[in-house]
Amino acid sequence: MAKAKTQFICQNCGTTHSKWAGRCDNCGEWNTLVEQVVSGGTSSVAKASSSGRVLNVQSIKDMPADDTSKRMTTGTNDLDVVLGGGILPGAVVLLAGQPGIGKSTLLLQVTAHIAKTTSVLYVSGEESASQVKLRAKRLGAESSEKLDFVASTSANDIAATIRNGQYALVIVDSIQTLALDEITSAPGTVSQITNSSNVLIRAAKETGTSVILVGHVTKEGSIAGPKVLEHLVDVVLQFEGDRYGGFKIVRAAKNRFGSTNEAAIFEMFEEGLRAVENPSAALLAERNPADGSVVLATLEGTRPLLVEIQALVNPTSFGYPKRTASGFDLNRLNVLIAVMERRTKLNLSDKDIYINVVGGLKLNDQAADLAICMAIASAAAGRRMDDETVVFGEVGLGGEVRSVPGVDKRVAEAKKLGFKKAIAPKIHSANTFIKPVADLRTALIDYLQK
Repeated sequence: MAKAKTQFICQNCGTTHSKWAGRCDNCGEWNTLVEQVVSGGTSSVAKASSSGRVLNVQSIKDMPADDTSKRMTTGTNDLDVVLGGGILPGAVVLLAGQPGIGKSTLLLQVTAHIAKTTSVLYVSGEESASQVKLRAKRLGAESSEKLDFVASTSANDIAATIRNGQYALVIVDSIQTLALDEITSAPGTVSQITNSSNVLIRAAKETGTSVILVGHVTKEGSIAGPKVLEHLVDVVLQFEGDRYGGFKIVRAAKNRFGSTNEAAIFEMFEEGLRAVENPSAALLAERNPADGSVVLATLEGTRPLLVEIQALVNPTSFGYPKRTASGFDLNRLNVLIAVMERRTKLNLSDKDIYINVVGGLKLNDQAADLAICMAIASAAAGRRMDDETVVFGEVGLGGEVRSVPGVDKRVAEAKKLGFKKAIAPKIHSANTFIKPVADLRTALIDYLQK
């Protein structure tokens, strides 16, 4: 079969080029040329205007609903909750994460569980059969009779296999390695990723086959490739955490079948990933109370979690103080430091400040503001907090402490682990467990011990 004729279209100005170039000659923008297949003869617009047909419509009340009881369970309750109850037939899931964090390990564990009752195909474009066999042996998945494997990078062949209807679930590791025969660009380019994913998604929807695509990430942590890839799939899962140790979190950035407020927490062992039943106790097990140490009651999705915030404050040796944050947004940290200097009597302009979230977690909860401020103040003044106290609350630019969601869950988790009180916004003062504070200065004066 002859190769289809292609052309390159600038995504900024729409100019057509016969060959790829790094810079568009018309608008001067860089890296905006995308390969597209050209139909011979009459233009595609002219063909489309005369080849359409009237669609057969139906009333929405007569449309059949999907049977949610047919969802495939992954073998891990927390992961099922993140997916909205399991993997729905015909759903396309994109799982993205850093290299080495455990994407292939997690998927092989999931397929081994599903393959006990259902036929599953694992397609690898990165590893050979012997490499996958070694991992399957380590994870105890080598005895699965309904788990098949193939090494291929052809999107055409994989789509044809999906259309065969032999498998209920197909794993593709990874989408960045696939290529369509009709497109000449290399695998991993925008055109290849877009068209390959379209072909696989169409095949999945036609046959009701569930497909899980593995995606790479860039140095900034975003999913590699075009943004349209995230729009095409039904579910986008982000695999986060420290690949060298600590907890690893799977959360849904997009979910057409469930909530995006859930999170599954895992820990890596030699035999694979294991769900953490009580992450709060594990995170606080090695805590050594000292100045600069504060326990934060946060939420990972809808799950309450107690995590230790550590702060270290030292006089700077240079003219410009250094601020470093591990697991917390550095820009937010700079804002909180400015609020502390303006609204309290602390002078931090000549201090190096280091913040660490224990366990490798990355906090996106605004309720961490008060805990971060109190940890910095504790380290700067050399004063400790009460060991039986947890902290949560959002800090505004005026130094006020604002309300946060999920107060009952945070308090219940703190009580379960033996804490006696919580420093929280004044609006939640109806709860006797909570010691209310209206502003940051009051919190520092009343609750930092000598």
